Amino acid sequence: MKKIISAAIAGIVVLSSAFAKPDKGKEDSMYRLNPLPYQYSALEPVLDAQTLMYHHDKHQAAYVNNLNAALQKEPNFNHKPALVDLISDLDAVPESIREAVRNNGGGVFNHEFYWNGLTPNKPEIPKILSEALCQSFGSVENFKSQMAAAAVGVFGSGWAWLCLDPSTGKLKIVKTRNQDTPMNCSCQCAKGLIPIFCIDVWEHAYYLQYKNLRAKYLENIWDIVDWEKICRRYCSALKDKSILM
Repeated sequence: MKKIISAAIAGIVVLSSAFAKPDKGKEDSMYRLNPLPYQYSALEPVLDAQTLMYHHDKHQAAYVNNLNAALQKEPNFNHKPALVDLISDLDAVPESIREAVRNNGGGVFNHEFYWNGLTPNKPEIPKILSEALCQSFGSVENFKSQMAAAAVGVFGSGWAWLCLDPSTGKLKIVKTRNQDTPMNCSCQCAKGLIPIFCIDVWEHAYYLQYKNLRAKYLENIWDIVDWEKICRRYCSALKDKSILM
């Protein structure tokens, strides 16, 4: 399914069967918490089951609940059904709930994008993606080092992103604070970029297991990256400027 993303990144479309969508079975809930794409223990030993359970069932669930609660405060707001449309056009959101939608809608999108970029299957990096990473960063190892450095360098809470710049065809690394996304970040360096992969560096993503060792978490995460999914996202972005979950 394709959805046209609004003014914030005009011309970029979304391909997704996993985005949080309206739950038509519940009148009091517009968006739902989608299940993880694998078992809680599937990413061990890199991320343990307890971390995934608390991260998904508590933290992400809170973002879903808070987003729905914010939207219920403005029942006359005819918001778009796709979450990515909602968070990409924050100017269209009533000012009274805009910050809540930005934070909580971003929290739902970012977490789903993060989970879907990880896998227990340890796939090899497809050649087309490897070549793109080498073209943009010099080598795959250089990319990993620069991505980890960006993630370590996030002050406080936030995200590191690998994105496609559709104007150049090159891959680019950017950081966002809190639950901002490349689609709504006020930073000009992220404007118009299409997300390909992200790493969550909020403490709840790793603290139960790694404590204060964020760098160790970032060192280990490469063992569970779904390179095949990232390659499909890259190809979709390159072909028709689409965001693929």
